[in-house]
Amino acid sequence: MTRYSIDQFSGITGITKFVLRTWENRYGYLKAERTSTNIRVYTDEMVVRALNTNYLLNSGFKISKIAKLSDDEVKAAVFEIKIEDKSNKSEYYINEIIVSALTFNSVKFDTIYNEGIEEFGLLKFYKQVILKTMEKIGILWLTNRVAPSQEHFLSEHIKQKIAVATDSKFSKENTGPSWLLFLPEGEFHEIGLLFAKFLLIQHGYNVIFLGPNVPYGSLVQVSQNINVDNTLLFCVANATKNNLDFTIKYLESNFKNTSHYIISNNLSLDTTLTKTDVKVFTELDHFIKEISK
Repeated sequence: MTRYSIDQFSGITGITKFVLRTWENRYGYLKAERTSTNIRVYTDEMVVRALNTNYLLNSGFKISKIAKLSDDEVKAAVFEIKIEDKSNKSEYYINEIIVSALTFNSVKFDTIYNEGIEEFGLLKFYKQVILKTMEKIGILWLTNRVAPSQEHFLSEHIKQKIAVATDSKFSKENTGPSWLLFLPEGEFHEIGLLFAKFLLIQHGYNVIFLGPNVPYGSLVQVSQNINVDNTLLFCVANATKNNLDFTIKYLESNFKNTSHYIISNNLSLDTTLTKTDVKVFTELDHFIKEISK
């Protein structure tokens, strides 16, 4: 069972550390376990309870009432709000997907994902639910540590779903300009890259997908065999950011007359790369606008 520090717990659940301490002292609610050195630690079950609690609070419940409810009563209240409140659906799906990962429940994930796609559509569901879910549990922007098993569970399920959606869009009509998609050496989280592939396929482009952690020599092999109109990579991990100058020079040297694009959560990249022709996207909508021209 995973143990979370108060910082991790607060980040996942959206409940501040001050509020957590207040609830623990006032109501004995979400009372953390303590290590031998008196440091608070939280369990998976407490994460589930806290996610549901936050959802109920945002829907008008009082913490004094929630603290008296059993786990089953909390879950029932959450489900009832999901049915009645149309304005708070994204948070419901985010919480339920996280719960499916914490409990390794493939059936729950599949059910929630399919319901969400039917309700939102894939693009809106990805933007409002999947991206925010990954940010919460550290899949998309996580750097410098090994992901726990729940993250692997969730990321693999999401990748499978995106792959199926991409296959459904692929046709012989995908003969537009070519896009080479890859993650540089040391970059492993490919969900964003897979969704970019889906969007490009949907818009009729020809996509060459190499996946994560691609050695630079493999890029040379591509450049020597086919003409590439555009390259796209994600810059998320610290290793990629630190090596970005080399990566750009390598691409510009080996892919002549090719446009180069980067998607990154680093807002400063757009200004630091002004001396190159590389275009940086920090918002998904900006990328969609570019490929829709």
